[in-house]
Amino acid sequence: MANVDTVLFTWINRGAGHISVLDSVMKWLASDYLVPGSLCLILLSMWFAGINQAERQRYQVGVLVALISIVIVSGTVMFVNSFYFRDRPFVNMDVLLLFYKPTDSSFPANSAAVSFALAAAIWAVNRRIGWAMFGAAALYGFARVFSGVHYPLDIIVGGGIGMGVAGVLHWSKKLFESLLMAVIRVARVFCLA
Repeated sequence: MANVDTVLFTWINRGAGHISVLDSVMKWLASDYLVPGSLCLILLSMWFAGINQAERQRYQVGVLVALISIVIVSGTVMFVNSFYFRDRPFVNMDVLLLFYKPTDSSFPANSAAVSFALAAAIWAVNRRIGWAMFGAAALYGFARVFSGVHYPLDIIVGGGIGMGVAGVLHWSKKLFESLLMAVIRVARVFCLA
């Protein structure tokens, strides 16, 4: 599997360095700001969206599930990294790096775990916006491979962790729905929901 991962990485990264506009777009997409910031702005807008009280409340529960998912997937990635460290592609291979050199473990990709968790949590309450977020998360992951900072398997496993955690939280939210509703009620007291 590692050999397939390396071959696929090499094939994707080979596209870097030939078209400066493409490199610039990929650097922009792979950055720590554009996609994560956009996903956060979508969460913020979802918090206040909805054509009626029931829809707004459903969206707010989805946003809270997304936020809880971030905490859990980040903890999961840290836990995996405490047992398994994988060097970034640029450490052991001759790659065209379009990005700064992160020093943390490449596997699983925390960036993919978080972005796919956010997408899955919102997809559970609004399919159209969720699909758009999945598209952004996939572009983000591809750009990070293209830019030389992750292997494809890092993105796939990170995305799987993110979607899995968000899915489990969404489908089990009845267990902690009273807590979520309490948070929403407190936010309403301060005109924040």
